[in-house]
Amino acid sequence: MTDLDIAAPLAAALAAKGYESLTPVQTAVLAPEVAGRDVLVSAQTGSGKTVAFGIAMAPEVLAGADRLLFADVPLALIIAPTRELAQQVARELTWLYAETGAQIATCVGGMDYRTEKRTLDRGAHIVVGTPGRLRDHIERGSLDLSNLKAAVLDEADEMLDLGFREDLEFILQSAPDTRRTMMFSATVPKAIAELAKDFQRDALRLQTAGEAKQHVDIEYRALNVSARDKEHAIFNMLRYYEARTAIVFCKTRMAVNHLLARMGNRGFQVVALSGELSQTERMHALQALRDGRARVCIATDVAARGIDLPGLELVIHADLPTNSETLLHRSGRTGRAGQKGVSALIVAPAEFRKAQRLLQGAKVVAEWAKAPSADEVQERDDARLLEHPSLLEAPGDEMTLAQTLIERFSPEHIAAAFVRLWREGRSAPEVLQDMATPGQPAAPRERGEFGESVWFTLSVGHSGRAEARWLLPKLCDAVGITKTEIGAIRVQTDETFVQIAKSVAGKFGAAMEIEEGVSMRRLDGEPTLERPERAPARKPAARDRSDRPAYAPKPSRFVEDGEEAAPRKPYAKREDSAPRPYVKREEGDRKPYTPREDGERKPYAKREDSERKPFVKREDGDRKPWAPRNDGPKPAYAPRDDAAPRKPYAKREDGDRKPYAKRDDADRKPYAPREEGAKRPYAPRAAADGAASADRKPRWKEGDKPAGDKPFGAKAPRSAGFKTHGGAEGKPARAAGFKSHSSEGKSFGKPGAKAKPAPAPRDAKDTSKRFVPPKKK
Repeated sequence: MTDLDIAAPLAAALAAKGYESLTPVQTAVLAPEVAGRDVLVSAQTGSGKTVAFGIAMAPEVLAGADRLLFADVPLALIIAPTRELAQQVARELTWLYAETGAQIATCVGGMDYRTEKRTLDRGAHIVVGTPGRLRDHIERGSLDLSNLKAAVLDEADEMLDLGFREDLEFILQSAPDTRRTMMFSATVPKAIAELAKDFQRDALRLQTAGEAKQHVDIEYRALNVSARDKEHAIFNMLRYYEARTAIVFCKTRMAVNHLLARMGNRGFQVVALSGELSQTERMHALQALRDGRARVCIATDVAARGIDLPGLELVIHADLPTNSETLLHRSGRTGRAGQKGVSALIVAPAEFRKAQRLLQGAKVVAEWAKAPSADEVQERDDARLLEHPSLLEAPGDEMTLAQTLIERFSPEHIAAAFVRLWREGRSAPEVLQDMATPGQPAAPRERGEFGESVWFTLSVGHSGRAEARWLLPKLCDAVGITKTEIGAIRVQTDETFVQIAKSVAGKFGAAMEIEEGVSMRRLDGEPTLERPERAPARKPAARDRSDRPAYAPKPSRFVEDGEEAAPRKPYAKREDSAPRPYVKREEGDRKPYTPREDGERKPYAKREDSERKPFVKREDGDRKPWAPRNDGPKPAYAPRDDAAPRKPYAKREDGDRKPYAKRDDADRKPYAPREEGAKRPYAPRAAADGAASADRKPRWKEGDKPAGDKPFGAKAPRSAGFKTHGGAEGKPARAAGFKSHSSEGKSFGKPGAKAKPAPAPRDAKDTSKRFVPPKKK
């Protein structure tokens, strides 16, 4: 590393970490043509991308110095898609920049916002975070990117695929345009490369050596299993390899929880990673994997993105990934730093073609094979027992107890006990169904002899809609036998014959009823199953074709050169019983079509702007004065002359007001209830409508009664010009007894009271009673 341009503090940290040489991606970012430029780097997972962009952004962060001073605003920003990856990047940069005194802060979702804000306020040179939490800090003003020198997008394709594009645009727009933007990812499809152009300027594309041959340290295996044996194949794979750490990928959280419960019941040391877990639960799960307390991790694609598990040797795809890029990202969890790993795809028969397309898109070659059987798992387990380190070490202090065991028990007994203890804490292997090799038809199964059997007849057949798949579970449940003890099932029209093994035939007895309406009876021998003979098919009678003329081929329409075409048969119009009204028009009667020449068309003349009449703004004095419309009896509107003298406003003094005198209660007339006998008896009016009763006091007085010849009690006409509830003038008013705006001709109160006269209409020119505000001084 002496010939590479690496900052001295970072070179010392790499040497202390044990780096003797750099990986291809780390060497590529230190090339002279890359210095200061935006780059888009693609390298396989586990190739050291974190250290690569750590040393690549050192010139912008250190600026030639070996020791950093206090920084009030960040100098570098690293954006990661998940919380685990952000924390992992922060741990890597901590030891890499330890000699420079750089302060590194993390801003990830699920952590305490106030703690992160205090760390940013104290000053941080490098900030690592997720898009959502970084945007939150920028909007609240706790993160200032005005002096940002370098921005790194780790796993850029995953962030764009997960919908972080809007957050990324907001974050990068908050940083100065002079920043250096670097994108690192395992795969860079064409669509992702187009999207990256929006975030970078004249980016340099770096494709490290070995990317064309993806993951050379990973062994890909495709296991062909039946649909019902997918979980059993996963258990056998984990038992066969006994990896230090293994990860199983599922599509959904529900699948993760289901598989977690199944594996926990079988004794596997397993944890789960999914989006429904809190940050504390996720950290505890990852710590259990690093400490060795758990050996299997079940996770979804998003939850496991970017995590680095030490000693990860096995990756199992319980559910096939959606695309080839996801397959590479899943498999890239293993085979890191030169270590070997296995990536196994569990493929059901219905997913065979999809698995082939995924492997071809990822440009990897997988070995198609069967899942490890129970015998293979047991054989591999026994081999590990014989190679156990305890058997290879020389006896020590435990020799005294070992001698006592030999004296008390035989060596065979002690060895058998050791084997039982070895197998006790491990899940028993599963027996899998034998599957054919993918792409080849399954060999026909040889039908062997069923053995000694007894035939039974059932009282249901095709007429009762009986089927073999419907009868089989009922026969098994009736006496508690398995389907292997049932032979042939022959369904006839009205009955069904069943073959039962002789060893269990006694359970059915001579006759029994397996279900209501379905009885079963034993036969003495084998039934005769004869198919009814079908009547021979009747051939259709041959047609008499003697009167048909012999076939003569039609002459060809194509005429060779030098030959004359044979004359066609003239057209003879068929005569019908009634003459047809259609008369064929001769060709000469048609008017020939004459296309119009372009020169005959009237040319289009565009009007020049100079020919248009210029716009002349009308002066206010040129406008026609407004004249009010005369609607008849309504007086025309006459504006008030401001020059006419107005009556001045005189404010009334408080002393001019009549003082309020409260009436004493003693002056009030006491209330005396009227005696019952004093009340006037009610006498119904016997006269005709509108006539007053002789015993009732008339409502109207002689002088107040309205003019007209209407009978007594009829509604008086309203004053002209007043609106009523019933409508405008001239329309019928409301019925008697309803309140209206007009009080003319009505009396409110007791009968006989004098009606309130209607107010006279006020003249529009009368300003004596109008309120005139005082003029401002």
